[in-house]
Amino acid sequence: MLRLGGWSEEHFSAVGMYRVHDSGLANLLLIDQIHIMADGLDTDYETSTGIEISGILILSRHVSSSQTPAMTLHAIGIPGALPYGELGVSGGKNGILVPPNPLFAPLFRTMCELAIERGLDKEFDLTMETTHHGPVLSKPTLYIEIGSTDLEWGREDVADCWASSISHVLGISNDGSTYIDENADVMIGFGGGHYAPRHKDIIRNSNLNLGHLIANYSLTFDHPDSKEPWSSSVVAAVKSTQISFPNSNIFAHLDRKSFKGWQRNAIIQKLDELGIPVRRGKEILQRE
Repeated sequence: MLRLGGWSEEHFSAVGMYRVHDSGLANLLLIDQIHIMADGLDTDYETSTGIEISGILILSRHVSSSQTPAMTLHAIGIPGALPYGELGVSGGKNGILVPPNPLFAPLFRTMCELAIERGLDKEFDLTMETTHHGPVLSKPTLYIEIGSTDLEWGREDVADCWASSISHVLGISNDGSTYIDENADVMIGFGGGHYAPRHKDIIRNSNLNLGHLIANYSLTFDHPDSKEPWSSSVVAAVKSTQISFPNSNIFAHLDRKSFKGWQRNAIIQKLDELGIPVRRGKEILQRE
């Protein structure tokens, strides 16, 4: 990000050193604290600097057991984990979801476009992840990551691709472009695995915005300590997304094959109670 230019000298704040972009549209903050444990960082930063912020992008390394080279991004929070309110294994608090940053879908599509132009798709998985880990923040937040080992974390070409994507979408690039359509409908995805392939394909091939993606492992139907932990995950995903998109049409897409019929029906009924329609993949893309 610094190599793209336009940043001020470093300033001190109570939470770390920061720079302000010449456009006034972005700040760049470096912290020493473990980021997944940095609860309340957004309000602490505002209090310390007097600078009001509207959203957060956290630039991070990605780790996976498969060690697959990846460029990935995701919303944060810990849906479905019990007992609710307790500290999560990877930061955050069980059951609490942070509002997703509205830049989620535009950043994913832009990252894919630039990575393909630069030939990085031949080496890297261009993907999204479902909502997971901390910290607990109040501002709409998104994690942006390079994975999955030392070999990839130090790749300047990959970091430059992400930096260019971020710059374009934020509107701080030299061409002044922005990739955000505030009038687009907003999708919440339920079901599937951690990398949400069915939801990913829809977002990549549409102009939709995106809220939370909730994996099957966060929609538990048979937990001994709660009759309906899946229901809490659905409600939290909807309420959190509505904070980020208060004036938008929000709908849900289900990875139908990942659920049993009765599970799918239960989720659809709960979404109906919340006023959230469900659309199938073909219907979504036809509308686009």
